[in-house]
Amino acid sequence: QVHLVESGGGSVQAGDSLRLSCAASGRTYGMGWFCQAPGKEREFVAAIRWSSGSTNYADSVKGRFTISRDNAKNTMYLQMNSLKPENTAVYYCAARLVHGLEYSSVSYNYWGQGTQVTVSS
Repeated sequence: QVHLVESGGGSVQAGDSLRLSCAASGRTYGMGWFCQAPGKEREFVAAIRWSSGSTNYADSVKGRFTISRDNAKNTMYLQMNSLKPENTAVYYCAARLVHGLEYSSVSYNYWGQGTQVTVSS
């Protein structure tokens, strides 16, 4: 069992930045961030493989968001810059134990509780 604890959400203005954190209780193969806006399905944002540090991003966030991890702290981060109102959503961190499709939620075994990000224009 891997427990994930997220932090760092909040309310900001368009163009501002936020950094989300996700602390994991154990080591996993890879981790990712997903978001879910009201009335919409959960969407892939970014993913990282724990050992290699290789990353993958949704097209909508490329160049604005950066996913990273701190091996010593077993913590994953999502640096979100140039935020837009359409980024408003609950952001979830997730962990997967084996290789799989990074952009698919079904590949992930554990999920955090979610943290709200609200971007106003």
